[in-house]
Amino acid sequence: MLRRRHLGRISFREANDLQHALVNAADDYLLVMEHPATYTRGVRASDQSFLVPLDELNAVVETADRGGDVTFHGPGQIVAWAIVTVSSDPSSGRKHVCRLEDAVVATVTSLDHDGILGRVGRLDGYPGVWAHLDTLPQKIAAVGVRTQRDRHGRRRTLHGVALNVDCDLTRFDAIIPCGIADKPVTSLRALGLELRVAHVEPILDLEITKRLSEESRVASVDLGAASEGGERALLRRLRRAGVNPDESLPLNERKPEWLRIPAHMGEEYQSLRSLTSDLQLVTVCEEAGCPNIFECWKAGTATFMVNGERCTRACTFCLIDTRKPLALDPTEPSRVAEAVVRLNLAHAVVTCVARDDLADGGAGAIADTIRAIRERRPETNIEVLVSDLRGDVDSLSLILDARPDVVNHNMETVARLQRAIRPSAGYARSLTVLARSSASGLTTKSGMMVGLGETADEVEETLADMSAVGVSIATIGQYLRPTRDHVPVARWWEPAEFDDLAERGRALGLDHVQASPLTRSSYHAKEALAASTPVALRLR
Repeated sequence: MLRRRHLGRISFREANDLQHALVNAADDYLLVMEHPATYTRGVRASDQSFLVPLDELNAVVETADRGGDVTFHGPGQIVAWAIVTVSSDPSSGRKHVCRLEDAVVATVTSLDHDGILGRVGRLDGYPGVWAHLDTLPQKIAAVGVRTQRDRHGRRRTLHGVALNVDCDLTRFDAIIPCGIADKPVTSLRALGLELRVAHVEPILDLEITKRLSEESRVASVDLGAASEGGERALLRRLRRAGVNPDESLPLNERKPEWLRIPAHMGEEYQSLRSLTSDLQLVTVCEEAGCPNIFECWKAGTATFMVNGERCTRACTFCLIDTRKPLALDPTEPSRVAEAVVRLNLAHAVVTCVARDDLADGGAGAIADTIRAIRERRPETNIEVLVSDLRGDVDSLSLILDARPDVVNHNMETVARLQRAIRPSAGYARSLTVLARSSASGLTTKSGMMVGLGETADEVEETLADMSAVGVSIATIGQYLRPTRDHVPVARWWEPAEFDDLAERGRALGLDHVQASPLTRSSYHAKEALAASTPVALRLR
């Protein structure tokens, strides 16, 4: 299986961490993307290849483990990375590079109806793809690839090609591109082809796929993200995603039997409510209107929400308050730890609001909470449900270094619906958070809702991506619309359909899939951890 994923515009570091996680995936992957302005140094890069001081580049500088020297990536350039299995033959790496170069040549030739670019192809002794080979060779595509063994012993490829469509060529003036000082870098637009990335990307994708997939089945998903706000914009985004909100279920429609929950406000419920009030704690059970609050509180369990009760994002499915957040309370970690002690919890779940107003996204306070619980009750398993922290690896590291037992970050929905449902987040970024968590050796978990207009096959694709980046535990539940201002319910999924999704997830390699109409991220979290295989054991 070759799984094609269009990532949209994504930072080099996030994409790089994602591709390294996919090295160990059962399936092959093709990642197609754009980067913000970024200079990358390959394994043979020389400092002399930079012609201006690094702090004057006005761009990110990253070190890559691909072959080659220094090059530039930026908007208007298509980057395509292939993570595929090749043979152990010493020549297989070069053959893979040739396939990628051939795909670029075929793409460019198909677009150059008037022969503006002259002869296009390889230039002896120089990597990449070149135009005007018979006159003045000009480079239109760079190539940088490496191969490595994965944990199964397969030889896998990393990185790939970058085709200049209509990028800012002045950026190359600050470097010696690919270490080649005497030959110019150009773009299709600079050479006279009035093209943009949106025109070229699907053709390049198709050409690469043909050369990589052979007899394999191909699955393609667009993971890009966009931002818009307001309910009117929400309805427009839903229609663009292929969901007709006019056909959704009305807010007052009677729920099916399997979604009707009896209220149990007994002694345990009242006791926990008094405890959270006494310690001035916030629970996501209350703030998000969780349907399982009576069952969980009756059992003496709760999910604590830290970093305040106001979120800086306005996801279209979520009931949590989105007003301007207040300052963090430095006593909150100790108060959460006190609640864990008083409840005698064997498994504590700590979640958070998104705090994009803070430099670390609130990660430091989450880490403090983990340490506070560890100090007061070391035998308690700690699960954290975190935001994407805007993709910042250093912020995430604060949490990972505190070593919770489980790191949970929700995908929430399938790739097609991301722009409509999570306008401030993105599928590729969430996958990267999960990949980084798994790479740290921690048990990694993710969850999603159904009932927003997705198909079972799309859910399966999402589960495949979760498994590919090292997720152990997945949760799937029915979306319930909190208010008429939130995204409408497209349909109710039946219990048997959840059973089918759970079976699909297990077949894809997930250790544990909790799927039912009432499943939420923290539902039966203790049992899910017990049923999963720790990452450290799976990687041996």
